[in-house]
Amino acid sequence: MGAGVMKSGDDGGGRRRRRGGRRTQPMAEINVTPFVDVMLVLLIIFMVAAPLLTVGVPVEMPETAANALPSDEEEPLAVTILADGTLQIQNTPTGDDELIARLQGIAAERTSDRIFLRADGANDWNRVAQVMGALNAAGFSNIGLVTDIGGPAFDGSDG
Repeated sequence: MGAGVMKSGDDGGGRRRRRGGRRTQPMAEINVTPFVDVMLVLLIIFMVAAPLLTVGVPVEMPETAANALPSDEEEPLAVTILADGTLQIQNTPTGDDELIARLQGIAAERTSDRIFLRADGANDWNRVAQVMGALNAAGFSNIGLVTDIGGPAFDGSDG
C-alpha cells in the first residue's frame, strides 16, 4: 500500500520547466487491491473451515418430510440416544438413573425450555418412547424430535 509518484499537470503557459525537470508530487490515493486480495483469501479460508468446526456425535437419524424448527439464540439442549441405547446430554455420556437430575440442573440455568431428542435409527421405538416419557414426567413438555430431511412425505412426493 505504498504511495506512488505522478506528474504534475501543465503549468498553464505551455512553457517547459528548467532542464528536463519534471516536477513530481506524491500520489494521495491508497491502493486497495492488496487489501481486497487478502480479504478474499480470508473469506475462502473461513468458508472452507466453518463446516469442519461443527463437532457432534455420529448418529444416523431417521429421515422425515418435516420442516426444520425455528432456531433460538441459545444453543438447544439435546439428549441423544446412541445406536447401542446409551444416553448423552449434548456430548456427555449419561446413565439412565442420572438423566433427569442432570437435565433439571442444566434447565435451571437456561431461558429456553426446549429439549431436542436425537435417536439413532437403529433404536427401537420402545426405547425412544421410554426416554420421551421420562422427560415428560420430569416436567419437560417442550420436546422436539430431531430427524434428517429428505424422507418420504406419504403424499406421493419425494420429501
